[in-house]
Amino acid sequence: MEILKVSSRSAANSVAGAITSVIREKNEVEVQAVGAGALNQAVKAIAISRGYLAPLGIDIVCVPAFANVLIDGEEKTAIRLICETR
Repeated sequence: MEILKVSSRSAANSVAGAITSVIREKNEVEVQAVGAGALNQAVKAIAISRGYLAPLGIDIVCVPAFANVLIDGEEKTAIRLICETR
């Protein structure tokens, strides 16, 4: 499964385009965010992506999960939003 990493500085529209592209190609994608700002951008991107996919008859659902990731040698907790077609 492809992993898209989102930061608080990510543009929601750009991430939405990436989500849409991966969903159309593989029917699933994982969006990963560390921190409140990054999670905010990720959720906005998923909402925008649903708008892009709806006219194509594609509906996506997301399942949240935790993941431990290493960032600059430090272990942090990330939120994984596993998105797939319904």
